[in-house]
Amino acid sequence: VQLQASGGGLVQAGGSLRLSCAASGFTLDYFAIGWFRQAPGKEREAVSCISSSGGSTYYADSVKGRFTISRDNAVNTVYLQMNRLKPEDTAVYYCAADTNPGCSDYALTYGMDYWGKGTQVTVSS
Repeated sequence: VQLQASGGGLVQAGGSLRLSCAASGFTLDYFAIGWFRQAPGKEREAVSCISSSGGSTYYADSVKGRFTISRDNAVNTVYLQMNRLKPEDTAVYYCAADTNPGCSDYALTYGMDYWGKGTQVTVSS
């Protein structure tokens, strides 16, 4: 079971990035997928989540209206489109998969079952 996050980089405030979370060794179809981030000196926080069906999503208040999560099960990938980026969005972003098909409060708070390596997002002011 492997998850790989990609798409991070350096962008100016107001810019956009699209993160991808690709799975290998298993199909994402039955998993809720979450994006989490951790900035230096801060605790990890849940940014967004999408249920296995795609019918339910979660966004942290800090990213609502700016970030959009989506999934394409045909290519076993989940995306996080990040628009109007702010310097405070700077962090390492991780994708994770949870065997609970919904975006449970427990998973969003304590973490999910499988994690990928992170991708750095840096937003300059």
